[in-house]
Amino acid sequence: MISECHRKIIHVDMDAFYAAVEQRDFPEYRNKPIVVGGSPHTRGVVATCSYEARRYGIHSAMPSTQAYRLCPHAIFIKPRFEVYKAASVQIRRIFADYSELVEPLSLDEAYLDVSDATMLQGSATLIAKAIKEKIKQQVGLIASAGVSYNKFLAKLASDIDKPNGFYLITPQQGPEFAEKLLISQFHGIGKVTAAKMQALGIESGKDLRQLSLLVLQEHFGKAAAHYYHICRGIDHRPVNNHRITKSVGVEITFQQDLTAREDILRHLQDLLEKALQKAAEKQFAAYTLTVKIKYHNFVQITRSKTLAYKVAKESEILEDLIKNIGFGESRIRLLGVTLSSLNSKSIVSAYQQTDLFRDF
Repeated sequence: MISECHRKIIHVDMDAFYAAVEQRDFPEYRNKPIVVGGSPHTRGVVATCSYEARRYGIHSAMPSTQAYRLCPHAIFIKPRFEVYKAASVQIRRIFADYSELVEPLSLDEAYLDVSDATMLQGSATLIAKAIKEKIKQQVGLIASAGVSYNKFLAKLASDIDKPNGFYLITPQQGPEFAEKLLISQFHGIGKVTAAKMQALGIESGKDLRQLSLLVLQEHFGKAAAHYYHICRGIDHRPVNNHRITKSVGVEITFQQDLTAREDILRHLQDLLEKALQKAAEKQFAAYTLTVKIKYHNFVQITRSKTLAYKVAKESEILEDLIKNIGFGESRIRLLGVTLSSLNSKSIVSAYQQTDLFRDF
């Protein structure tokens, strides 16, 4: 077994992936601010944007209408997911040339463990640069890469010199690098947790190191051990090329706000059926159902229920989850349904049960 300090981990992250594919395929888009996502005249959101658009403050997950206000001359493009998937497949084939241990995180990023690699003198640096060059030559896209001895630092490294970046963090540099990071820069620490840490006087990795594991557990529970280690440059997580699906979800943003109970239930039924179909395709049964609701003022709530039996198209579950959301009082702009507590047993029989609105 290879010790952590002797592991060689590469994190590859494609630069502005969807936008880069569009600029590759359509020369007229090159060197221009383009936004991939919803129309600026609808309630869509930005999936990604070119670096030219980012100069105006546009970023992913921003409402398209806001992106338009920031840059009215930006080119808004409807996503072509099949094309992006095809490019992703090409990129993953390149990864496979260098390692069997590849953990994709999404279409545009992945971890590679090259600890046992013998090509290119076994150098993770040379392998990462070779991968970047192959992606450029074979796929026509630009990638950034980070190299380190664990996943946490490799991912941080890949963000440092974007676009077309490369950065190496050695075992000797790791602890000091983590100390100097602001809490907001720690991958895996979100805004809510960062605010909680800042309220405790924790502004940096160095501040985080001052707290014992016991104190961290009092404030952050199960996540405490992870925080305790990463501020010291320690991350024992392996690169996992057999990632387990933990949930299946779908959601929809509406052009017009919903208020009527019947409309809300009808859309939830449709979302639940789509989620169940996705789970069925993966041969999963689900025992937890979560409903996500975002109101017109962007306040968001979730309601979950775990059952003793498989989730199916049963109206009682949804009705129970949304009975106190205030029908007719608040306008709803987004609904989502997520299935979790997954089991790999077949759910075909459950999926074919009675209709969600059999009582109506």
